[in-house]
Amino acid sequence: MPEDSAMCSKQKEKKGAEEREQQHVQNKSKKRKEICPYGNYKHYYGYRIGQELEEDPRLKVFKKEWFQGKDCLDIGCNSGIMTIQIAKKFCCQSILGVDIDANRIQDAYWHIRKFLKMEDARKVPGKSSKLEDANGSESSIKGSLKEEMKEIPRNCCAEEKNLLDMVSFQKEDFVNTRDPPKKHYDTILCLSVTKWIHLNWGDDGLITLFTKVWRLLSPGGIFVLEPQPWKSYENNYKVSETTRTNYKNLKFHPEYFQDLLLDKIGFKTVENVTSSVSGSKTGFNRPILVFRK
Repeated sequence: MPEDSAMCSKQKEKKGAEEREQQHVQNKSKKRKEICPYGNYKHYYGYRIGQELEEDPRLKVFKKEWFQGKDCLDIGCNSGIMTIQIAKKFCCQSILGVDIDANRIQDAYWHIRKFLKMEDARKVPGKSSKLEDANGSESSIKGSLKEEMKEIPRNCCAEEKNLLDMVSFQKEDFVNTRDPPKKHYDTILCLSVTKWIHLNWGDDGLITLFTKVWRLLSPGGIFVLEPQPWKSYENNYKVSETTRTNYKNLKFHPEYFQDLLLDKIGFKTVENVTSSVSGSKTGFNRPILVFRK
C-alpha cells in the first residue's frame, strides 16, 4: 500500500507540474498578445510588404492628384514607412503621420533620418552622413529596419525637396483628442486601422473617427480607407479585456462602413480601387475605398 500511495503522489506532482507549465505558456501567450492592443506592431511593414517586393502594392493604385501639392494626414502611421513612401513618390505639400504609440513615432523619425543618410551616401559615394538614428547610436540600428528601408521609392518628382519639409510625425490618440483642429487637409488616409479603433472604442469610437475625418477634410477632399474584414476581427479580438468586451457589442461590421460614410457621415461619392491592387501578401488583400467630401 505504501507503494500505491507513493505512486499516487508522484502522479499528482507530475500533473501539477504539467498544469503549471500549461498556465505559464498561456500567460506568456497572453502577454505577447497584449503587447500591441492597438495594432502597433514594431515591424508591421516588414511582414506586410516582405522582402520580395520593391514597394507597397497599394502605392500602385494611389493617384498622384490625391497627394501632389496637397496637405495630407495619415492616421495610424505606425513606423512611418508608408507615410514616407507617399511623400517621396507623390510629392505632397505636407503629410503628417499620427500614431497612438510614442515608440512607433520615434521609429518613424528614425526612418526619415536613415533614408536621408542613404540618399546622401547614394549621391556622394563614400561620404558619411552626420545624421544619426533616433537614439543617437548607430549600433542600435536593426537589420529588419534596414530591410524596411528598401521599400521606400527613390523616384520623387521633386528630388530636391527636403523630406523633412514634407513629412512630420506626432504621437496622438486621434479618436480621443479633444483639441480643435489646427488645420484642414486635402487627403486623409486610414489604412488598416479601423479594426483596432473599433475593437478598442466600439461603435462610438468608429463614428468618432469618421466624423473627425469629415470635419478635418477641406471641401472636395478625399478619404482613403482600407478597412480590415470581419474575419480579421475574429482573429484579434482577444488581445485585451477591452477588445473582448467591445467585440461582443459591435453592430457596425466592415461591410456597412461604405453606407455609413455616405448616408450618415455625408461623403458624396466613393470609388473602390481594390481590384487594381495586386501583389499583396496573404491576409492583406483588403478593400481600398476612396471617399470624396
